[in-house]
Amino acid sequence: MKPLTFAVLRLLADGEFHSGEDLARKLNFSRASICNALRETDEAGLVLYKIRGRGYRLAEPLQWLDRTKIAATLGAQANRFNIELMDCADSTNTLLMQKAALGAAHGSVIAAELQTHGRGRRGRSWHANLGGALTFSLLWRFNHGVGFLSGLSLAVGVALLRALKSLGVNGTALKWPNDVLHHYRKLAGILIEVQGDVLGPSFAVIGIGINLKLSEQIRNLIGQAPTDVYSITGIVPERNQALGCMLAHLAQVLDIFAARGFGGLRTEWVKHHIYHNKNVRITLADSASEEGLVAGVDDAGALLLKTRGGERRYSAGEISLRAGRSL
Repeated sequence: MKPLTFAVLRLLADGEFHSGEDLARKLNFSRASICNALRETDEAGLVLYKIRGRGYRLAEPLQWLDRTKIAATLGAQANRFNIELMDCADSTNTLLMQKAALGAAHGSVIAAELQTHGRGRRGRSWHANLGGALTFSLLWRFNHGVGFLSGLSLAVGVALLRALKSLGVNGTALKWPNDVLHHYRKLAGILIEVQGDVLGPSFAVIGIGINLKLSEQIRNLIGQAPTDVYSITGIVPERNQALGCMLAHLAQVLDIFAARGFGGLRTEWVKHHIYHNKNVRITLADSASEEGLVAGVDDAGALLLKTRGGERRYSAGEISLRAGRSL
């Protein structure tokens, strides 16, 4: 969306009617420019009312991200993060990977109000409406080699579950290797990209998308059954508080991971795995499949599956997971 569209939406964020004349005067643009800018609201998943004699009004108020409010939630941990807020980005992960390669600081964060080409695992797109989600990426540097980062997506899942619980979102579960579910519906996703040397150092860009309140338009674009915080709790958390809470829990869990690897979090992860001790069917990257009983994960985050041919180990990024038949 154009910068003018975001400027107009900030004036409309209160959910009240604003005349085209008033919007044009405040932004020093013509009424025609304001009208044209608001034609882009559909692509952001927003519902806009236009009534002659009253002007424009958003169906629901918008909460905008604010660095000061995020820092207030983080408290003493605020100095661990360098937060950059953007109105619009193709992909926060892509952008932060570029900045990381150029030396961006440990703890750098990019959060976008709207992602136009948000990426999920295995090349899937991540869809979210403006104000209806948190989409951000975090850069975390490690002294270890890239091999040590196996299981990192699972560790991040633990952090998200802890954060969601502190925000009053209960009953969430994890799906190997990188999804947060509620009643088998996707609430949040994780995309991790790593770079570094075999012996270290290395870094990871941790991309996270969390559904807060999805519009019907966006729901229709999502391939798998989604859910959001509003559907679970009946309220939408204040976005700055939610982002600050997520970052605080991520820092705590990543400290554990850096010291002990995924093994230090494995028991907690298994406790919340929605498919633990369940029969599943696994589809591999080459479309071959395997069925078995999920026996847990190892200290590297690989899935352990009991099959007719014995226990097998599958690494993250190779498979998709769906409920299977009894053996």
